[in-house]
Amino acid sequence: MLAKRSSLDGGYWVFLLPGAIALLLVIIIPFVVNVAISFTEWNGITSPTWVGIANYERAAHDKTFWLSFENNLYIIVAMTVIPTLVGLFLAAFLYDYVANKIGKSAASVFRAGYYLPQILPVAIAGVVWRWILQPRWGVLNWLLGLVGLEPQNWLGDADIAMYSVMAIMVWFQIGYPLVIFMAALQRVDPELYEAASVDGANWLQKFVSITIHQIRPEIFVVVLMTLIHSLKIFAQIFVLTRGGPGRATIVPSYFAYQNFFERANIGYGATISTVMTVIIVVLTILFIRVQSRQELREAL
Repeated sequence: MLAKRSSLDGGYWVFLLPGAIALLLVIIIPFVVNVAISFTEWNGITSPTWVGIANYERAAHDKTFWLSFENNLYIIVAMTVIPTLVGLFLAAFLYDYVANKIGKSAASVFRAGYYLPQILPVAIAGVVWRWILQPRWGVLNWLLGLVGLEPQNWLGDADIAMYSVMAIMVWFQIGYPLVIFMAALQRVDPELYEAASVDGANWLQKFVSITIHQIRPEIFVVVLMTLIHSLKIFAQIFVLTRGGPGRATIVPSYFAYQNFFERANIGYGATISTVMTVIIVVLTILFIRVQSRQELREAL
């Protein structure tokens, strides 16, 4: 009987093979090749030349490299911090007030509206935003003119370009945490809120003490996923600013792209990509460990 069961258990590995092969071909092998290329000087055509850690030493002294990661901190605020906080409050508002006072259908409409930017093609959304922010005939500057304010070159002024990109990124990203948190709120026991109300707790006290505590796993997931997405953001920057004006909105992924395809500096581009990958992997491991320890403490 035991032999039969072990043979059946061993058969399950067959179903894991397609995923394992895909992981090997799409992620592991390309990453290993990318790491190997990062130790070379290569223009993508001739034979690569081994240079050791020269590319990493260059990155350590490259102001643009460090500026790209500094700019990425702004993107993290716009794609992780603000959407998570705002999405959490919006989800609670739609779930607690709109769904109860107006109706669940109204809450669903608002939820779909906030999530719409997530499903729009980035190229189309980016072009539309460029029209809106166009310095001479854009809608936003037209509205500013109506109230007597001076028009701004939103994506062409180095002083405000990053803040303009951040505002657009909030618009892009806010729907994801909203949907996750609204789904998470449905599993919170209503009796907890009723007991808190009997004890005299107001909405904010219940939100902080019950809601946030109960949906903590979903908050971890949202923060981790949006953080990874913000670290590897490329398409929006490519469509909106191309890293400009100057280097005002350059981020690591676009800086790597420039070295890969515009400057034919494949080795240095691979170095930037490797550093980005290591950062993402380390942050992912840290987040998973923190979440696992939190779940373990709650279980005890």
